[in-house]
Amino acid sequence: MKRLQVTLWRVTGLLFAGYAASSGAEERTFNMTKGVTDISGKVYDLHMLIFYICCAIALVVFGAMFYSMYHHRKSKGAVAAHFHESTKVEIIWTVIPIIILVLMAIPATKTLVAMEDTSQSDLTIRITGSQWKWHYSYFNEDVEFYSLLATSQKAIDGVEEKGAHYLLEVDNPLVLPINRKVRFLLTSDDVIHSWWVPDFAVKKDTIPGFINEAWTRIDEPGVYRGQCAELCGRAHGFMPVVVHAMEEQEYDQWLIAKKQEIAKAKEEAAASLTATLSKDELMTLGEKTYLDRCAVCHQANGAGIPGAFPAITGSKVATGEVSTHIDTVLNGRPGTAMQAFANQLTDKEIAAVVTYQRNGLGNSTGDLVQASDVNAMRASESPTSKEGE
Repeated sequence: MKRLQVTLWRVTGLLFAGYAASSGAEERTFNMTKGVTDISGKVYDLHMLIFYICCAIALVVFGAMFYSMYHHRKSKGAVAAHFHESTKVEIIWTVIPIIILVLMAIPATKTLVAMEDTSQSDLTIRITGSQWKWHYSYFNEDVEFYSLLATSQKAIDGVEEKGAHYLLEVDNPLVLPINRKVRFLLTSDDVIHSWWVPDFAVKKDTIPGFINEAWTRIDEPGVYRGQCAELCGRAHGFMPVVVHAMEEQEYDQWLIAKKQEIAKAKEEAAASLTATLSKDELMTLGEKTYLDRCAVCHQANGAGIPGAFPAITGSKVATGEVSTHIDTVLNGRPGTAMQAFANQLTDKEIAAVVTYQRNGLGNSTGDLVQASDVNAMRASESPTSKEGE
């Protein structure tokens, strides 16, 4: 019996526990988190106020009900009154709920208005949801990057031990300064996603062709975790959000370092156009790129998912014309789940993953694709080249 009670408590805890992760430490409670922003504190206070009002109403209503049932029961000889209406009672139970609703609406409206006020922001960041990753772009800073799940496929498959932040870790977290108002512009490349960080009291849908707004002002440095809160497809559970909040001076230093990192990556990408990689080099980089970007749909072994995502093994694309294969990875396939990777991967990475798909995963065409081949196809598709034709 005791074991059953413990099990029921655990199940109840899993169903109703609130998620809160602050400074990398995860805790589970029976209430929502206060968070680390002023607005999240206001949301929490509003939640508790409404909760207490509801408790008071329940206490009065159920108290009156149980009192009436006990003191006016048949065994005590109570006789039911015979009346059909009372204007006074009708007015009372109409006016009192209206007053309660108005009193509840005043603080709720103030909080909701504050949540939607994105004016006078110090920093603007565009957040784009994409199957199944986040794309962050810092306005006026020339800094943008993709944030992908960092949990290994082996850990997901149960081959490796799961870490402390299983499915809630990324390769490139969103970095924000504390004590600055940050405005978010949220949209999507494909389907509806939802960017959610409980500690900020921010949860906004990202909708294709539409821009939503949200904001935050973080009070405490630390690492804060969330995830996509909209069922967006097969890898919905593999789309975490990680925000690293830094002191302002530390953030400014990070921004300078990030710009240098991006500039260096562009230089390396330009240099790769004149380099010729061996098959082993292409296959090594291609396998890594495939597991990071392609395996979520086509599976690590290239078998795909029947009825949803086609197999790479033996596919007409991976064993057909090289140019068609490169174009598929570059531009995707409209009307399907195959997204374009032209802006997500470098020419070198695309060349490597195409080579890997054509010479691995059960395929053996012998074709080697170089970064210059991919760049040439990009150039042939550019508006400038088409104008000159």
